Amino acid sequence: METIYLCIIIFLFALAIFDLMVGVSNDAVNFLNSAVGAKAASFKTILFIAGVGIFIGASLSNGMMDIARHGIYQPQHFYFAELMCILLAVMLTDVVLLDVFNSMGMPTSTTVSLVFELLGGTFALSLIKVHNNDALGLGDLINTDKALSVIMGIFVSVALAFFFGMIVQWLARIIFTFNYTKKVKYSIALFGGVAATSIIYFMLIKGLKGSSFMTPENKEWIHRHTFLLITSFFAFFTILMQILHWLKVNVFKVVVLMGTFALALAFAGNDLVNFIGVPLAGFSSFMDYTANGAEAGADGFLMSSLLGPAKTPWYFLVGAGAIMVYALSTSKKAHAVIKTSVDLSRQDEGEENFGSTPMARTLVRFSMGLANGMARIAPERTKKWVETRFRKDEAIIADGAAFDLVRASVNLVLAGLLIALGTSLKLPLSTTYVTFMVAMGTSLADRAWGRDSAVYRITGVLSVIGGWFITAGAAFTISFFVALILYYGGNTSIFILIGLAVFILIRSQIVYKKRKAKENDNTTLKQLMKSTNSKEALQLMRRHTREELGKVLQYAENNFELAVTSFIHENLRGLRRAMGASKFEKQLIKQMKRTGAVAMYRLDNAVALEKGLYYYQGNDFASELVYSISRLCEPCLEHIDNNFNPLDAIQKGEFGDVAEDITYLIQQCRRQLENNDYGNLEEEIGRAGNLNDRLLQLKHKELQRIQDQLGSIRVSIVYLTMIQEAQNVVNYVINLMKVSRKFQTDTKTA
Repeated sequence: METIYLCIIIFLFALAIFDLMVGVSNDAVNFLNSAVGAKAASFKTILFIAGVGIFIGASLSNGMMDIARHGIYQPQHFYFAELMCILLAVMLTDVVLLDVFNSMGMPTSTTVSLVFELLGGTFALSLIKVHNNDALGLGDLINTDKALSVIMGIFVSVALAFFFGMIVQWLARIIFTFNYTKKVKYSIALFGGVAATSIIYFMLIKGLKGSSFMTPENKEWIHRHTFLLITSFFAFFTILMQILHWLKVNVFKVVVLMGTFALALAFAGNDLVNFIGVPLAGFSSFMDYTANGAEAGADGFLMSSLLGPAKTPWYFLVGAGAIMVYALSTSKKAHAVIKTSVDLSRQDEGEENFGSTPMARTLVRFSMGLANGMARIAPERTKKWVETRFRKDEAIIADGAAFDLVRASVNLVLAGLLIALGTSLKLPLSTTYVTFMVAMGTSLADRAWGRDSAVYRITGVLSVIGGWFITAGAAFTISFFVALILYYGGNTSIFILIGLAVFILIRSQIVYKKRKAKENDNTTLKQLMKSTNSKEALQLMRRHTREELGKVLQYAENNFELAVTSFIHENLRGLRRAMGASKFEKQLIKQMKRTGAVAMYRLDNAVALEKGLYYYQGNDFASELVYSISRLCEPCLEHIDNNFNPLDAIQKGEFGDVAEDITYLIQQCRRQLENNDYGNLEEEIGRAGNLNDRLLQLKHKELQRIQDQLGSIRVSIVYLTMIQEAQNVVNYVINLMKVSRKFQTDTKTA
């Protein structure tokens, strides 16, 4: 029996290694977002500083492992076998859940994951124990206060971090303006002193509170001399920052890099429990069981030993720190999660990764109404003065950066202060929540969310926040059922679930690599957004347009054929698939238009005026093409879904032949567009004219059938709609090709 539990412990540590790597990928956004977004240093330098912070924080951590030992469940009432079910369920759920979020590029909270996984697994086993033992109640087995405090911490931290981020950044911008180099003569030393003191205080209160050298005596000394420490640090750093400024050192960069180090150290020191706490609790339980539980057996040995404080061996901490540094340096998923947060706080407009939702649109309208109301109340002189402090055209932003160093400094200093404050008040604030929402609040105050981008940014923020709550629900539910399966399924279920988890993780990696490879193949838009040369931008714009319109024609080719053949053969599933593809393609068309409009700014005025009309016409024809196929598909789907009479054999034969030729036309046009070869376009124009004539004949024939009262009038209406939309498809494809030829070529006769 001990052998199977030894295998479980080994597997828990294997999962812990993977969890460390996945967890760093998720939480890297907490301490890298500001430095990367402002380009405070090279990416390798930022990673090195963060890596040092992580390693020191992990190595000095005293293990903060009590939440995994007795924070959620009451171990004195659980037998060894039951506890191993809970811990294994938690780790199986955790690695899969975090990997899914990382693959989507969405940050989530590892603290919430751990707490609700423990709560879900414990709840499952507690229900069983309560059912089998009337003497025990759920209150005896579960520590519900901890879970409730985490939930409250979510609401409090999200609201406070966003509010204070917005207020403090607005004040910082009023003081420094966007052209901050002209406004730092007398204020930079004071700002640097406050910022550096805040960071050091944050490191002492939050980052190193669980370190091995933080004895109760040291903590008490720091508590009694807090004012003296803060005053001394403030005086020292204020003088130091003024000297650095005189030496032409950018103080904002120093603050950003210090903040990055501090947050990385705090992350490793405090969040390490989220990754290795459960395996260490399992290891401690196994050692206690092998030493003292042989007689009672796994089903009779209570785990009261877990009530004691955790004593984590140093080699576990050092090893965990090394793995975390390695994961930070090599993880592509970490970069994807960082990109999500940086894009949502970007100062300028660009490619938006999120669409719009009704809630986001409502919030934008409410905010605009509130802002307009305040503007009417404020004195004109005050409004004009404030506007002089928010001239974004004077912004000093590094090449390729998303925002400036002032905002990056505020992000890090304020996040550190809020987390330190929450810790001192014993509020379970999440590093992820605070850092992300501070970044969103500062970007709003910086007017980075303009009217043309606000709805997309807010949708992104709501998506991330929603992801946090989904994490809690999913973690609880999955862990609950996994624990039940492990308890009732025995050893067989253990091997099956372990195999399933390994399969999911391997498949996730394969799918992620395929998606990244596909994204890397399409780097034209990224190059275009970075281009500063008009001629180069035009060539990139042409290539990007061919790629995007080629995808639209590929969609048209596939879904026109799918819709027609599905209707002819009364295939309801095929029509639903075609309708779903149309809805998705409409969203892509909207995104294509947005990104294309932003990209047009890269062209100089003469080129934009000459070629811009053709570009926008091409997008319009592509949009109409997608909507025509959708309008063709919709009545067909409704007709088949209602089980109405099908087309008769004559109608099927007539329209089926024309539909095949239309599909062939789209296919030939797509190939010409992708190859940028319009030599045979006149032939396709002639083919389109012939198809239109044939479709017109079909329309006349059907009208004659209606007059002769042959067939179902309901079928005739759908059939005429199909003919009309087929004509539209032919016309829009040819018009798209004509304007594409004019956009892609330089000859005036094209």
